[in-house]
Amino acid sequence: MALAFADIAFTDHVRAQQAQMGSEKTYARFLSDDRHGGDSLGPQEAAFLQARDGVYLATVSDTGWPYVQFRGGSGGNPGFIHVLDDKTIAWAEYRGNRQYISTGNLTGTDRVSIIAMDYPNQARLKLWGRARIVTSDEDPALLARLSPEASNIVVERALVIDIEAFDWNCPRHIPQRYTLEELEPVLDQLRSEIEQLNAENQALQDQLDTNK
Repeated sequence: MALAFADIAFTDHVRAQQAQMGSEKTYARFLSDDRHGGDSLGPQEAAFLQARDGVYLATVSDTGWPYVQFRGGSGGNPGFIHVLDDKTIAWAEYRGNRQYISTGNLTGTDRVSIIAMDYPNQARLKLWGRARIVTSDEDPALLARLSPEASNIVVERALVIDIEAFDWNCPRHIPQRYTLEELEPVLDQLRSEIEQLNAENQALQDQLDTNK
C-alpha cells in the first residue's frame, strides 16, 4: 500500500475534516502500521515524469505563503525531468524574469510539492520532496547532463529534488486537453480521410461529366 504521503498530508486538521465529512474510516488505513511504500519512484512514475513537458512546482516563502510556478523544458518539449534514481529527480533551471522567488524560497525552506499532469489521459501525479539548488561550479557534470542538446538557452543552475512521497491522484474532474503535438496524429488521420473523400468525390464528378 503506497501511502507514505499520508504522513505529510494527513495532519490533525485534515483528519478532523475527514471525521467531520464522514471519510475518516476510509482513510484510516492510510496511517495503519501495515502500510508501506510510496516514497520510491517505480518504473510507472519514472516513465510518467520523463514524458511530461511541464509541471507545477510549489515552494513556501518565509512568510508562510505558498508560491506556485510552472516549470517546463526548452521549447516546451517533453523529457526535461531526469530521474536520477528511485529517490531523486532533477531538471535544468533556465533564466526567466529574474525575480528568483522559487529560488529564494528554497534557501529558506527546502520543502516542495509538485503536480505533474497528463491531460489527454486524465492522470495526475503529486510529489512531495526536499529540493536543493546545484550550480555549475558545484557539479558541472550534472548540469551538462540536464542541459538540452543543441540549445542556446542559458542554464543557470539545476534543481535536484529528493522524493519524500508521491500519490497518484483521482482522475475525476481532470479535463481532457491536448497540445498541438498530441493532436497531430489525430489531425493526420483526419487529413488523410478528407483527402480520400475529396479524391472519391472528384472521381464521381469526373464520371458524371463523362456521362453527360
